[in-house]
Amino acid sequence: MFTGIVETVGSIIDLKNDIDNYEVTIQVENKDDFLSDCLIGDSISCSGICLTVIEFDSDKNWFKVGISIETLRRTTIEKMWSNLENKINLERAMGSGNHRFGGHYVQGHIDTIAEVVEAVEEGDSVNFKYKLRDNEYIKYVVEKGFITVDGASLTVTNVDDDEGTFGVSMIKHTRDVLAQRPLDTFVNIEVDVTGKMIAKQVDLYMKKFMK
Repeated sequence: MFTGIVETVGSIIDLKNDIDNYEVTIQVENKDDFLSDCLIGDSISCSGICLTVIEFDSDKNWFKVGISIETLRRTTIEKMWSNLENKINLERAMGSGNHRFGGHYVQGHIDTIAEVVEAVEEGDSVNFKYKLRDNEYIKYVVEKGFITVDGASLTVTNVDDDEGTFGVSMIKHTRDVLAQRPLDTFVNIEVDVTGKMIAKQVDLYMKKFMK
């Protein structure tokens, strides 16, 4: 699991887009020790997607991940990753050492994608607006709740259930850390799992007791 606090960014240096054996090689930038304790089978959040390391070189600072067809369906990989100029947000799985965890509990299990439809400056911050591809997930997005956008833990500032849109506000530090996503591009979205679990329990209760 992850915290949604992005550590650094990476660049795609090789892409094998065979639908039955999709593999991506990512070069880590600006963090030489990122793979210092990496092992085959480790999980790394790549723009919010929990992916498994199948090969790596800690000296040259690159790693390779395998991608399933289900992951291709749910995420921005086919829309965004084919362009080798696009950067990817990277976070290693949570450790067990004595350090504080910021952000929120992030699984790395992408629910859907969203389009960047608005970016408005307000002082040091930029207010972004996203439109979900699958509007069914808007019920899990609540004002001042958590949401994960391309792997970054962010706070929802507003929601429009009818439009299927929501907003977040990013300070300059956050924008400087993250891979940039301009208007009309797409981001991976993971809603807060707590909301999904509560909705599931309510649904089961209603089916059992409200027949």
